[in-house]
Parts: sequence; C-alpha cells; structure tokens
Amino acid sequence: MEEGLVRAPIPRELVDVLGVEPQSSFKAKAFTEAFLKNSIQQPRRHDLQNMLRHKAVILGYRRPKKERRKSAKARGLNARQKRELKVFQIKPEHQRYELFLPLHELWRRYIIDLCGGLKPTSNPQVVQQKLLKADFHGAILTVVRSKCPSYVGTSGILLQEFKHVFKIITRDDKLKVIPKRNSVFAVEINGFVSHIYGSKFEYRAGERAAKKFKVKGTIDL
Repeated sequence: MEEGLVRAPIPRELVDVLGVEPQSSFKAKAFTEAFLKNSIQQPRRHDLQNMLRHKAVILGYRRPKKERRKSAKARGLNARQKRELKVFQIKPEHQRYELFLPLHELWRRYIIDLCGGLKPTSNPQVVQQKLLKADFHGAILTVVRSKCPSYVGTSGILLQEFKHVFKIITRDDKLKVIPKRNSVFAVEINGFVSHIYGSKFEYRAGERAAKKFKVKGTIDL
C-alpha cells in the first residue's frame, strides 16, 4: 500500500456513511503511526546497531583452568642423595671426644627431666619404659656384653643411631661403629644404670618413640 493512499483524506461522501470526522494531517499522521506501532509485531531481537552501541558483546569465553597448588611440604632427600652428599659422615677433624661433651650434658639434663628427676625413690620399671622411647644421641654407652669380644668394654658418646648400629666417639678420639645385634649396652645417669639389649633395640630413634615394648623376664643375646 502506498503512503499517499494511507494519508489521503476521507472522501466527503464517505464521512456521513462511516460516521467519522476528518482530522488534520498532523493528527492523522500521529494516529496512523500509533496504530501501526501497536498492530505490527515487534521483532524479538534488538536492533543490532543499538545492541553494539550500548552493550558489550562477548565473542568467545573460556573458563580459566585452576592452577594446581604445589604441595607445601618439601620433599626430603632420599637414601642415595644422602650418601652422595655424605650427610652422615663425620669429618676426621671433628672426631674429637671433647667436642661432644656439651652434647652429653644436654642429653643428661633431658633424661633427668624426662624421668622426673631420677630420684632414689624412682620406680626402676617406669624409668626403664621411658628410656626405651628416649633419644640417646649424646648418651655415654658402654658395651658390657657381646658375641664379639673385641667390642666389650668399648665406651663413648653416642653420635649417631641407625636402625642396626650405634656410632660412638671414644675418649681416645676414635669413631666406633657397634652393631646393636648380639650386644648389650649400659647407660648411666646420676647413678642409675640401665641396660640396652641391642637385638631388641633394632629400630630408628623415631620408630621407637611410637612403639610399644613388651616387658619380658629374661632376654638372651
């Protein structure tokens, strides 16, 4: 339909028939636009130019990947790395008995506190149970029995404890490696003497702290 026909005035012969009054061209235009606006179905989508002018358009989006948090715990050295770095080796210039006397004094105080003072009235069984789980680094150990006679009488400050051996420094500045198995060790603190049966003591210091030892009547080498 042409625009001219839509806006053309109603013929005079139809005014009485239709019962309408002719309007001015301005009012007719406004009416026509309002009628068409209400009658024509609005588009579902907004005008593209208007959307681009007033809104941001996301052409593509990818959710960022979450970074895995690294473990806060630092990994320790394995056995091979420890051997390569010679972690457990004591240098010859450090193999001197007098250098470790302060360590022995610290250990003695530690054991006295652990055993509640080591008084003459202390229960020997209670003290023995506490010593089984104690740290012996710094203790003076003496081999009192052994299937290897050359070990008997060896005495010194314990420098390193491993699962199967003790490393001690003697008074004549010699580093000795004494196997736990088939040996009995004596340790003395303020007159209290305790015996360690090495064959039943083949644990690392950290493992002994969590182990429950059974009381036995007699223990053989």
